[in-house]
Amino acid sequence: MLSEFLVLAVFPGLLVAAACWDVASFTIPNFLPAAMLAMFAALAPALHMPLAVLGSHLAAGAVGLAAGFALFAFGFIGGGDAKLFAATALALGLGDLMEYALVASLFGGALTLALLTMRKVPMPRVLAAQGWIMRLHDDREGIPYGVALALGALVILPYTDLFRAATGG
Repeated sequence: MLSEFLVLAVFPGLLVAAACWDVASFTIPNFLPAAMLAMFAALAPALHMPLAVLGSHLAAGAVGLAAGFALFAFGFIGGGDAKLFAATALALGLGDLMEYALVASLFGGALTLALLTMRKVPMPRVLAAQGWIMRLHDDREGIPYGVALALGALVILPYTDLFRAATGG
């Protein structure tokens, strides 16, 4: 079934790709949130999503975009993080948006504390040869918040309306 494939494989795959890309380069390329939009565009008709439910998802995407870009404007997250949050919010819908934001925030706080702590410890020589690890260790770098956003979505996914709709659960 197409909806199961999109929710159980494509959506998690895009989240993992965004997290990995963010760790490796502190960027999330535009094609990943765009692919999430395309996934949702294919998913809505595959689920025979009623217009009210579709409106709820579109509203969640708009709220996610506004919140993400507000956080970006204040320098709290990067532009790729804002777009990833909006695309993920669109997919999850209003019913699961607050839970997603809360769980992603908790992961973001834990990630921030872990990186700030790690950055105070000298890097072992064997790891210092890896450029991406050294970027994570650099005090002048930010936090790859896409990791927290992806983890938050992956953790709550089995409990969402989207998951139930796609799997018949």
